[in-house]
Amino acid sequence: MAKTAAFGRFIPAMITPFDANLVLDLERAQELAVRLVDKGSDALIINGTTGESPTVFYPQKIELFKAVIEAVGGRVPIIANVGDNCTADSVEFAQDVVRLGINGVMTVVPYYNKPPQEGLYQHFKHIAEAVEVPVILYNIPGRCVINMEAETTLRLAHELPNVVAIKEASGDFDQIGRIVAEAPEGFVVYSGDDEATLPIMELGGYGVITTTGNVAPERMKEIVTAMAEGDHTRALAAHLRLQPLMKELFVAANPIMVKAAMQLAGFDCGGVRLPLVDATPEQRTELEEVMRTVGVL
Repeated sequence: MAKTAAFGRFIPAMITPFDANLVLDLERAQELAVRLVDKGSDALIINGTTGESPTVFYPQKIELFKAVIEAVGGRVPIIANVGDNCTADSVEFAQDVVRLGINGVMTVVPYYNKPPQEGLYQHFKHIAEAVEVPVILYNIPGRCVINMEAETTLRLAHELPNVVAIKEASGDFDQIGRIVAEAPEGFVVYSGDDEATLPIMELGGYGVITTTGNVAPERMKEIVTAMAEGDHTRALAAHLRLQPLMKELFVAANPIMVKAAMQLAGFDCGGVRLPLVDATPEQRTELEEVMRTVGVL
């Protein structure tokens, strides 16, 4: 029997809309959530990296989660990013969020304090044991400095029944392959890098948690769906058509370019909060050319 996951295969990491004064725009967030669900999203990640989690503080996160639940709760699972680099804070916040009616939580490898692998295990164990909803781990060494090794991921997957998935953005395909091969039934691997979706799914990965899915949801879903159906030729063709945009969205720190892309696409979600800065005129010009080339404008 094919493996299935509670959250589906195609999960946009939703950007967080701000108004012209960079105030949280809850109405626009609801509109974006509806738009993404209407265009085929299986679930939504709210306030992850793409959602500017470092500059959206806890009370604002709560308001954002409430707004998205109100807009699309019941239509698709809503997954809240609750991870921080303090275990106690992450545990408390995860418990607060679950009381809102969220369907799952995602939590990132603690950044800056550089814990050893045992520290990572204990961090995620404490969070998972504090809540009853499914937990997605998030490994992104490029932002967190350290890599969560396969042994640690597998230990968590085997010992904690509500740890159900990992968003893998390590770029280490040997590591990802081992996690896929040795994970327990019901635990799945999502690509955390849009360009790596095809090779990760070739290794047995389940789907993608995507930034590009904000701008081109139907196109990203086509790639994942074709791979899941075993139609590698169609998946590769769809990937190659969209790949220039996947690259362009990461020429500056995410989500600088994806917010610019949404503005160009006519669905303005505002700019980014400092210390990020908006795309330069030159970057916007190049982005617009790429968007036209791939057919999303």
